[in-house]
Amino acid sequence: MKTLLKAVLGLLLLAVLLIAGGVALSWAPDRPVDTLKARWAPAPSQFISVQGMQVHLRDEGPKDDPEPIVLLHGTSASLHTWDGWVEALKGQRRVIRIDLPGFGLTGPAPDNDYHLTRYTGFMKDVFDQLGLKKVVLVGNSFGGSVSWMTAQAHPERVARLVLVDSGGYPYKATSVPIGFKLAAIPALRPIIANVLPRRMIESSVRNVYGDPGKVTPELVERYYELTLREGNRGALRERFKQSPGGENAGLIKGVKQPTLILWGSKDGLIPPDNAERFKQDIAGSQLVVFDGLGHVPQEEDPAQTVAAFKAFLNLK
Repeated sequence: MKTLLKAVLGLLLLAVLLIAGGVALSWAPDRPVDTLKARWAPAPSQFISVQGMQVHLRDEGPKDDPEPIVLLHGTSASLHTWDGWVEALKGQRRVIRIDLPGFGLTGPAPDNDYHLTRYTGFMKDVFDQLGLKKVVLVGNSFGGSVSWMTAQAHPERVARLVLVDSGGYPYKATSVPIGFKLAAIPALRPIIANVLPRRMIESSVRNVYGDPGKVTPELVERYYELTLREGNRGALRERFKQSPGGENAGLIKGVKQPTLILWGSKDGLIPPDNAERFKQDIAGSQLVVFDGLGHVPQEEDPAQTVAAFKAFLNLK
């Protein structure tokens, strides 16, 4: 009996040591934004004051463009997701990309409000701050939700709309990144606040790519470090709680702008049947589906996706 008890206690001690070791290796407390700027906000990055936040953005291309292109990223991403598109566009058009509140280097909203209506008000204030009278608004995933909500709420400010694997309807994901799953579990908040396994970030990014082999160590590093920006992990939990998918779906039919819908055929987070719903509800909209791409097609294959966008704008 004593031998068995010793064996059980030994196994329990080993388990505790393994867990403690895993936590120690994954220990990653928040990082102040100033420690991240040198790497992730070199020129032409700038920060502007909007609604009590220092908003990270990049504004490139000819400043006399009458309808600048504004690019919005998705959940847990950043303005860097549009790097490939910007390289292809900035020679002809003014291109502005933004780290939305709660993400990237912009970080958390001071009032902890992450409802979609707050984001539409934020976008209007950004337009006003930058002197943008009318824009071509492009959004991926959650940024797509912000885009069509802004187009519907402020139609005079949005000339054209592009939705890339956009949120909008209630949907049933066939594959969810592990990071999103864990962020939605309240009991894990004390742990997640200071622990971030790099492998979890890698798994999450690979999950949203149609071809996980395209996920490089450099890409994982970017997602990892920007997740550590002070306040972003707490903001993510609140964003999931305050802006669940599909709560404003009834407003989508109110979108009247010329609209292009782009979708990855292998998107397991927001499946392609959502693209068909957007096409049905937005009169006159166009749909392009990219075979083999996932939830962030603009990042996974910039060349193919930006070509469809340029065709929509009649750009060469």
